[in-house]
Amino acid sequence: MSNSETVLLVGGGGREHAIARALSSDAACELYACASNRNPGIASLAAGFRTIPETAVEDVVAYATDVDADLAVIGPESALEAGVAAALDDAGIYTFGPDAEAARIETDKAFQREFMEAESIPGCPDYAVFDDTEAACEYIDAYDGDLAVKPAGLTGGKGVKVIGDQVDREGAKAYLRENDYEEVVLEERLIGEEFTVQAFVANGDVRPTPAVQDHKRAYEGDEGPNTGGMGSYSDAGPELPFMTSEDYADAVEILEAVVDALPEYKGILYGQFMLGAEGPRVVEFNARFGDPEATNTLPVLNTSFLDVLTAARDGESLPRLEFAGKATVCKYAVPEGYPTNPKSGAKITVDEESVGEALLFYASVDEREDGLYTTTSRSFAVVGVADSIADAEEQAEDALAAAGDGLRVRHDVGTADLVQRRIDHMNELRGE
Repeated sequence: MSNSETVLLVGGGGREHAIARALSSDAACELYACASNRNPGIASLAAGFRTIPETAVEDVVAYATDVDADLAVIGPESALEAGVAAALDDAGIYTFGPDAEAARIETDKAFQREFMEAESIPGCPDYAVFDDTEAACEYIDAYDGDLAVKPAGLTGGKGVKVIGDQVDREGAKAYLRENDYEEVVLEERLIGEEFTVQAFVANGDVRPTPAVQDHKRAYEGDEGPNTGGMGSYSDAGPELPFMTSEDYADAVEILEAVVDALPEYKGILYGQFMLGAEGPRVVEFNARFGDPEATNTLPVLNTSFLDVLTAARDGESLPRLEFAGKATVCKYAVPEGYPTNPKSGAKITVDEESVGEALLFYASVDEREDGLYTTTSRSFAVVGVADSIADAEEQAEDALAAAGDGLRVRHDVGTADLVQRRIDHMNELRGE
C-alpha cells in the first residue's frame, strides 16, 4: 500500500457518514465525497464535497477524475443500479461496489430469486414471478397460505406488502392494481425473526461482520407501515441473543454460496434472513451496506477499512476482520409524518453537544447556508456502543436529547423488553 490513498465516497446518508468516519480515521486516507444532499457529517470529514446526484454517472466520474481518486466506495443502491461502479472502474478508479449486472441481486427481485434457484443457493422460499397484474391477483386467490408481495425493482425498503401482516388478500390485490408494476414477485411468507449479516467481498473472499437486527416498522411495538429502518442493534459477539452460533454460520454459508456463483463480485454483500425453526431463509440480498446496519458495524470494526479496499484493488486476500467485541444500538430521528407523508424542507437543529458518549450520524438532511433541513427520509441516527445491548441502548436513548422539535423517534429499539420478545418468539418457534 502506498503512503496515501485518495478515496471518493458516493452517497449522503447515515450509511455513508459511517463509511466516511471509518475511512477518515485512517491517516493514509484522503477522503472526498459527493451526493445529492450536503450531509454535514460527511462534509466535515472530507477534504472536498461536491453536490452531485448519485445516479449522474458522468458527473461522478468527472469529480473522481478531478480529485485524482485512487479508489471509490459506492453507498446507495441507486448509484449501483445506474452503473456508477463500472464507469469508475472503466476510468481506472477501483470501485468497491458491484457493477450493475451483479447488483441485480438487489435491484431486480425476480432475478434474485431466479439466480438463487438456478445456482442452488440455500434458503430460497417458494416464489412466482408475474408481469401481468391480473395473473398475479389470480395466484394470490389460489395460493394456500400467506404471501409476500414484492415489486421486482427498487422501492427504498418500503414496497413489500405481507398478506396476514400488513394487508389481507383483497388489500394485496388492490395494491397491485393501484401500482400496476411491470413485474412482481409473489413468495411464501416467511415466519420468524429477521436479521442481517453483511460481508466484505472481493477476489473470491467473504469477510462477514456481526449480525444486526433492523426495525422496519414506523412505530413502537412493531406497528405501522414499513420504513427504510427506524433503528437496529448488534451484540458483543457475531450472533444476536435469539440466534445460535450455527444460525450465524448457516447465514454466512449462504453468502459464500452467492459469491461462489458470482466470483467477480466486489463490494458489500448484505443478506437479510428470516430465522425460523429450520434455520435461516433469505428475505433478500442487498449489494451495499444497510442503512442503518452500517452504523452498527463500522464503529466496532478494528481492522482498517482502507486496508480492505487496497487489498481488494491489488488482488490480494482480504484481511481477516477484527471487531471490538462491543454491542451497538442505533436509533433514528425522522421527520414528522415519515414514511407515508414526511415533512420535507423543515429547518431543524441538532444539538451535537447533547449526544454524550454516543455517536451521531447525519442521514438524509441537507445543509444549507442558513442551517439544516429535513428531506423526505430519516434525519439522523445516534448509536450507543458499549459492553452490552442494555448499556448501548441507554447511551443511545440519552443521546436522543439531540433531536429537537419536528422529529420523531422509535424509543423501543434495543430495549430489554423488545430483545426478550425476540428470544421468546424464537423459543416458541423451536418448540422450546
